[in-house]
Amino acid sequence: MTIDKSLKVKKGVSRSRNVLTRVERIEKLQSQDRWTEETSPFSLPKIRVYKVVLKKKKKSKTDEAEGK
Repeated sequence: MTIDKSLKVKKGVSRSRNVLTRVERIEKLQSQDRWTEETSPFSLPKIRVYKVVLKKKKKSKTDEAEGK
């Protein structure tokens, strides 16, 4: 089975994924103190994946004047 183009890593993750692997989910649970070593790795709870949105800065008049 091949990996979908959208999931391949070229130079890091270009966009956020909405599906985590089991290892990634366990790491998130450990960081939230919701995972213990006795917990089964099967039937893990759902983990919310937050999308990071960066807003572009608008150029001010002084920046436009310097660019000319």
